[in-house]
Amino acid sequence: MEKRTTKVHIPFFRSIHFKIPLVFILLLLISLQLVGAYFIRQLESEMLVSFDDRIATQTHFLEDNVRGILQNDSLEQSEKNDQLNEVLKQFNNSEIIETQVIDDNAFLLATSNPTNRGLIGQRSTDKDVEQTIFTALQTESEGYNSEKSLRMKKYVFPVFSGDNSGSVIGVINLRVTLESVYAQVQRIAIIYITSSIVSLIFAIFLAFFISRGITQPLQAMKDQADQISEGDYSGQVKIYSEDEIGQLGNAINYLSVRVRDAQELTEAERQRLDSILKHMTDGVIATDRRGKVMIINDAALMFINAVREDIIGESIIDVLKLNGRYSFRGLFDEQESIVMDFSTEEQESLIKGEYSVIQRDSGFISGLVWVLTDITEHEKIERDRRQFVSNVSHELRTPLTSVKSYSEALSDGAIEDKEIADEFLTVIQTETDRMIRMINDLLRLSRMDSGREDVLPELTLFRQFVDYTLDRFDMMMTKDDDMHIEIKRELTDEAILVEIDQDKMMQVFDNIINNAIKYSPDGGTITVRLMTSNDEVILSIQDEGLGVPKKALPHLFERFYRVDKARSRAQGGTGLGLAIAKEVVELHGGRIWANSIENIGTTFFIALPIETLGGEDEWVDEI
Repeated sequence: MEKRTTKVHIPFFRSIHFKIPLVFILLLLISLQLVGAYFIRQLESEMLVSFDDRIATQTHFLEDNVRGILQNDSLEQSEKNDQLNEVLKQFNNSEIIETQVIDDNAFLLATSNPTNRGLIGQRSTDKDVEQTIFTALQTESEGYNSEKSLRMKKYVFPVFSGDNSGSVIGVINLRVTLESVYAQVQRIAIIYITSSIVSLIFAIFLAFFISRGITQPLQAMKDQADQISEGDYSGQVKIYSEDEIGQLGNAINYLSVRVRDAQELTEAERQRLDSILKHMTDGVIATDRRGKVMIINDAALMFINAVREDIIGESIIDVLKLNGRYSFRGLFDEQESIVMDFSTEEQESLIKGEYSVIQRDSGFISGLVWVLTDITEHEKIERDRRQFVSNVSHELRTPLTSVKSYSEALSDGAIEDKEIADEFLTVIQTETDRMIRMINDLLRLSRMDSGREDVLPELTLFRQFVDYTLDRFDMMMTKDDDMHIEIKRELTDEAILVEIDQDKMMQVFDNIINNAIKYSPDGGTITVRLMTSNDEVILSIQDEGLGVPKKALPHLFERFYRVDKARSRAQGGTGLGLAIAKEVVELHGGRIWANSIENIGTTFFIALPIETLGGEDEWVDEI
């Protein structure tokens, strides 16, 4: 047995009595830094939010005054401008740099800045103002005025009409300074730093006091370890220091040999179990005999959308949300698979749970082991399959019933009457054509779903492509005397390059414009707009039809979905056109969506990525 070495004197700066306060102080400094950064950041964020709310509240009062003036038809335009300027003068305060009132045609009506009064009556070129008029949505942006060294924020609020149409009759363009907010944040930050310094000085004295209370028990534990280490234990723990912890390590060396082999075996088993649980695609949960969670792997945490620290020690009934369905004791009697719903508003999640009882030979129950399997995709596929079969059956049954009925009528003698026979055969041919169109659409969707639909993209000047498409419809409506619908164009003059398969994108435009024509009243107008936003080009097609109910909008691009089933079938629709349009647009890396107001109309939007050639502007001009 190795003899104990004599106790040596440890210099103060190498002792744990010095290291503990040092670590404590460093941790405190780091904590103060992190907490301070977080506190100041959150304070700044909250104060900016409070500032936004205050500005919004003030602007609502201004909006009511502006709306009343704009909708007062008894006033001349000059009188309206004077009244608006007077309202803005009363609304002005130290935080507001300038307030402008702009009508729905982007013309400046009033401003609180006297130097800009000469601009009244001119059209605003502010992109945010144009966007707010077009989208009817509030916009915000922050900036910095280097000349005046001011941090500023701009708010653009739409002014809606007082009736139920919800149309935009004007815009309030408000620029404010944020310097008061940041000055207040700075004052609070100085108070926090001062308080932190005082706290740090107090903590230094406290740390040395606590350190003395820690080192004395450590010395006692070292002495006790010396007694336990009287056994013959070989093997040494490498010692890196000569402080109290190092001396305690020398004592523990006498104990390490006894437990080393058992510890290595236990650790190896634990690592194998951890590796198995970590790499399993199924979730695994183990409980004790009281139903408290003891072990849970990453897959199970992902399935139930939880954090390990929040789950360990909790009841399995609470963790799996089985309250009201099962009790822990009842699980021992059932022992059958359970389907659990962990769906959220953003994502559907169905989990199948199977479990078994951990029971010793003596009959003592140690707990439960659960295996969780994600069956969301399986259930979704099965549901979609049932819905698809039901939809196809329903859609084919109607034309097949018509064909059968008219065929039986011809067989029963109607074929002898040539006029009736021709009418019946026309109906049979129409229904047959509709079934063929439906099957062709289904085959096309199937190719898209399986990735077998070929896309042949080519660089295209998008504005010219849209003009070409609309020219075709103009020609069609010119030749058709029964069609009195105007197509209005509001297209940007920019040279926009996109990479598209022209044939497929032409089919998308044809489908949407044909729908707009079908559902537009006689004498109505279809408005086609083209604009750019960031790195996308956005095409909107707006009709003046009956519109789509709000609850139907999320289902508009689903297969076989029709808002008005009777009218759609009467006009020959298959219910697959918009689904195909969505698939085609997404194949091009774009987006498609719709907005609608009942009895006013529907607007379809198509957004496609813009191609940038970089340095080849001359080539674009030549095109």
